[in-house]
Amino acid sequence: MMSFGRGFRVELFGSSHAPQVGAVIEGVPEGMALDLDALQAMLDRRRPVGRSLASRRQEEDRLVLDEGIEGGVVVGPRVRAHVANLDVRPADYEPYRTLPRPGHADYPARTRYGPEADLAGGGIFSGRMTVGLVLAGAIASQMLRPKGFDVVSFTSSVGGIGCEVDERGPLRELAHAAGLNEVGCPDPDAAEAMAQAIAEARRAGDSLGGLVETRADGLPVGLGEPFFDSLESEIAHLAFSVPAVKGIEFGAGFAAARMRGSEHNDPFYWVEGAVRTRTNHAGGILGGLSNGMPLRFRVAVKPTSSIARPQETVDLARRTPATLVVRGRHDPCIVPRAVVVLESITWIALADLARTGGFAP
Repeated sequence: MMSFGRGFRVELFGSSHAPQVGAVIEGVPEGMALDLDALQAMLDRRRPVGRSLASRRQEEDRLVLDEGIEGGVVVGPRVRAHVANLDVRPADYEPYRTLPRPGHADYPARTRYGPEADLAGGGIFSGRMTVGLVLAGAIASQMLRPKGFDVVSFTSSVGGIGCEVDERGPLRELAHAAGLNEVGCPDPDAAEAMAQAIAEARRAGDSLGGLVETRADGLPVGLGEPFFDSLESEIAHLAFSVPAVKGIEFGAGFAAARMRGSEHNDPFYWVEGAVRTRTNHAGGILGGLSNGMPLRFRVAVKPTSSIARPQETVDLARRTPATLVVRGRHDPCIVPRAVVVLESITWIALADLARTGGFAP
């Protein structure tokens, strides 16, 4: 199942060390002009270049348009785009055919697809596959921004280090502040502490996880397709398709389990002829539909599985215990690079629901 969506459909192709990786996107209005520089800028945000705390794998990730766009204008029913995989080392992953890496998909993938399954760089289970999500999200953003939609994601926690962010601050200011540091956190003091923690984990041959928060404004009331394609359902489906994501919560999230109804319910009131709520414990969603308040959700990203410490595993060929030290180029914390990916999947979900529900052409 490499495709998602109905009104705005995305199909991923390629793998981590295949010649290319990218996406086929359907549902982009023909005649729509695209800012190709903006598409490339989104891809650049996902790259580790210039980040001392990220993977040493260096890919150019130059956008290549294969189909459906001419002169920056959408001219067909589908758009196909990719980037090349150039800095690949498939030989580094040969040992993992019989020595599955803890925390990775090696063992279930080998069991499901056979001993010749593509495990180089993680194959289709790699974070490299998120290139296609960013491509699709960048296009979706250009479809929806003219209609008043806005989305921003940022690092809200790394290794237990949290940040302080204005709950009602303008999204563009939040995005600008998050873009000023390597970890993608809008709180500069917290960002510095996070960077130090990531660097320390790398020196120790270990890794860290964290939280990415996403906020979206400008959603029309009623966006979503209950029952199974509710606003939460679509976002959660896409979020859990991102490698390393292990949890999601909307609004008050799991804290709601400790609240009373009188605390959690968001009272309605009028603001200049529009209905709003005084609090936003629901995260902008009621009954699977947007309620006019800002969309808020947080995603838990696990520590990077590839670490430079000896780990216990098994030898599948000899059927014996084994010890493994993972070699290669890996992020000590994937959270900062996941920020643009979570932002992108939000745009995809919103575009799919907007087109399905008649909120966008």
